Amino acid sequence: MINQNQDILARALNWLNEGHQLVLYTVVNTWGSSPRPPGSIMALRDDGHVIGSVSGGCIEDDLISRLKKQGMPAQAGIVSYGVDLDEARRFGLPCGGTIRLVEEPFTTAEATSNLEQLLAILDRGEVAKRTLQFDSQTISLALAETSDVLTCDEHQFTSVFGPRYRLLIIGAGQISELLAQIALSLDFAVTVCDPRTEYNTEWAIPNTNLVTTMPDDTVLAMQMDSRTAVVALTHDPKLDDMALIEALASPAFYIGALGSKLNNNKRRERLQEFDLDEDQIARLRGPAGLDIGSHTPAEIAVSIAAEIVAFKNNNEYVTKIDSAKTDT
Repeated sequence: MINQNQDILARALNWLNEGHQLVLYTVVNTWGSSPRPPGSIMALRDDGHVIGSVSGGCIEDDLISRLKKQGMPAQAGIVSYGVDLDEARRFGLPCGGTIRLVEEPFTTAEATSNLEQLLAILDRGEVAKRTLQFDSQTISLALAETSDVLTCDEHQFTSVFGPRYRLLIIGAGQISELLAQIALSLDFAVTVCDPRTEYNTEWAIPNTNLVTTMPDDTVLAMQMDSRTAVVALTHDPKLDDMALIEALASPAFYIGALGSKLNNNKRRERLQEFDLDEDQIARLRGPAGLDIGSHTPAEIAVSIAAEIVAFKNNNEYVTKIDSAKTDT
C-alpha cells in the first residue's frame, strides 16, 4: 500500500501514458476552516475524470466545469476560491473561508518524464522536493531535506512528496500487519522490528522496512525525533519493554504498548526500575489506541492508528478522552 498522494500521481501517470492530458491541482493555502489541508492534490483528466480532492466536492465540480468550457490551461498558475463571503457560500466553503490552489497542466512529454522521475524517488521510499518556477514554467526535482516544506509565492511553488513521519512497530504479528498498512496510507515511513524468526520470516507487507535487530538497538539506531511514533505489540516484556525504555527517553511524539490496563500498570511498575523519571513513564499510552470498543485485530489497528494521528495533529480529542477517564 502506498500513500494517497503517491497513488494519485501513479494513476495520473497511467492516464498520461494512455494518451490523456491532465491538470494537477495542489492546495497551497487555506484561511479559516477548510475541508482539505495544504499539500492535498487532485488530478483532473482532459475528459473530466478526477482522482483525489481539494475540497468537499464543490470546488472540484467548478474545476471540471471550467475545463470542459475552456479546455486545458495554457500554463501553470495560482487560482483562488472563497475570497469573499458570496463566493465562499457558492463553493461550499465555511463562512469566510479561502482556499488557494496551484493549477499545473501536464500536456508535454517533458511533464510526463518529470512525473516518472518523481515517482521513482517515491518508490525508493525517499522524500522528494519538487519546485515549479512560474516565470519560466520549469520544474526541478531534488531529494528533500528535513527542513523542506510546502511553500508558494507569485514566483515559485515548492511541494514535498513522501513520508514525513515515521512509525516503528515492535513485533511482526497480525495487528502489526494491519497497522502497517494503515500507517502507509497515512504517509508514514514504517519500520517493523522483530528478532523472532517465527514471525519475521512471515512478514510480507510491501513498502515497509523489516529489521531483525533487538528492539532497544533499533530505537537507538533510528535516532528518534519529534516526527517518530513507536508502538510495542509483541506481548513479550523482554522485547516490548526494551524498546519502550529507550523510546520514552527520546523525543518521539507517540509511544504506545498493547495490552490490558492491568498489564500496562505492571509494565509501568517495571519501567520504574530503570533510569526513567515519572514524566517519561507517564508518556506511555497503554493500552495503546483510542477506546472505540475494539476487539478484532483490524479494529485494534484502527484505534491505534487513530490515536497516533490525534497525537500527530495535537488533537484535543485525546485530552477529552483522558479527562473523561479521570472523571469516571
